[in-house]
Formats: sequence, structure tokens, C-alpha cells
Amino acid sequence: MKVSIITSCFNRAATIRGAIESVLAQDYNNIEFIVVDGASTDGSLEIIREYEDCISTIISEPDHGMYEAINKGIRVATGDVIGLLHSDDFFYNNGVISRIVEHMQTTRADFLYGDGLFVNPDNTDKVVRYWIGGDYRLWKVRHGWLPLHPTCYIRREVMMRLGLYNESYKIAADSELLVRYLMTGGLSVTYLKEYVVRMRMGGLSTDSAKRKKMWGEDIRVYSSHGLWPTLTKLEKMAWKVPQFVLALLKG
Repeated sequence: MKVSIITSCFNRAATIRGAIESVLAQDYNNIEFIVVDGASTDGSLEIIREYEDCISTIISEPDHGMYEAINKGIRVATGDVIGLLHSDDFFYNNGVISRIVEHMQTTRADFLYGDGLFVNPDNTDKVVRYWIGGDYRLWKVRHGWLPLHPTCYIRREVMMRLGLYNESYKIAADSELLVRYLMTGGLSVTYLKEYVVRMRMGGLSTDSAKRKKMWGEDIRVYSSHGLWPTLTKLEKMAWKVPQFVLALLKG
């Protein structure tokens, strides 16, 4: 099974090296690694080019945001399964992809998700949130629950059939795709009860300055899929409370 991993990057010179090395350190040997850079001006592309012999495809050109960049990567991907590793993030350990492949092959699932850690951007050993996905249930999706996006691995043929990220969303395109796939896709979904990724706090959806915009986009997502938008958004927020509590208890 070939796994395509897509990393989008724009002006992330401080973190892109860690993301790249995290992919290259994986012990699974059938990885197609695609890096899509949005014409960075801070030296990110120069760092990416240092690894060009180990990266399957490098795209560097202006874009209109992360989701356009990810879609570019998906369109050139040739793997059986597609996953993302954002430029601020890194894999939990070197065996993550091997275990994802093993679990997808055993279950024959179309869609896999796992657990993840939100970490302090300045001290990545300090966990701020423990995201424990839990077993998949459709009723949970209808009440605001979604798997953690960077832990999701989806068969390429599913993405080609159900469509890519809706670029009219600037923050919530990942939520829209997950709701669309899980509510209407008729997919076989499996949960890998392991940590997949460490994510630095402060991304598009975790930046407090972006939360107002995300509220509006989430409302639009839920409305477009026939859910009660405000109630579902509040339920989505409620699912996160135990994650912070767990981090406090473990901290």
C-alpha cells in the first residue's frame, strides 16, 4: 500500500524542517511525500530544497490558502491512501505510518483516524490538549463530533469520488470535508487507538483571532448539511472540554 503524505507550507522556516524529517524518519518504505509551498519568502523553500532528493514532489507557487495547496497535492498524489502532515506538526513516533497501513489493511477501511496531541509551540514536550478520538458513531458526527483532521487517512479513490476540500472555506474546509464524507459517503470507518501526531497550538483553527471567523464557517457547514447549526456548533465545542481537563490532570 502506497501512502501519499502531503505537507502544505507558507513561511514556516522555523518548523518545516521538523515536519519533513518526521516524514523521512518513518520506518514504512512506501511513502510518496509531496510538499506544496505557497511561494514562501522566509527561507522555507530553501530548507525544503535541502531534502529534494527524498521528497517525491515539490510544488512552489502562489496560492490562495492552505486548502488550495492541499488540493494541489491531492491531485498529483498517486498513493492508495492520502494523509496530511501540516508544516507546524510532526509524527508522534517513527512507526505511525506502518501501524496506520497495518490497521487499514486488516480492517479494509476507507477512512482511518487516530488520536493526537496539541503541544506548546515553544516546548513541544508540554501537552496542552489530549485529543482522544474514541470509537466512530454516526450519531456523534450529527452532534458536533469530528475526528482530528491531521490523524485522518483516506483512500485516494474515495477522495476522487466524494470531492476535495471546498476552497470557499478559509478555516473550516477540513470540517466540511469530514462532515460530508462521514455523513453522506457510506464509508467504512476505523479508529486507530494510538497517537498519530503532535500539533503545535496556534494554527488557523486554534488562533483566538480566527475563532469568530471559524464560528461563522462552522455554522455554514452545519446548515449546508441539514443540521441545527448553532446547537451543533455548541455541541462541537463541548466535545473539546474533556481534552483540556485531561491535560490539566496529567500536567
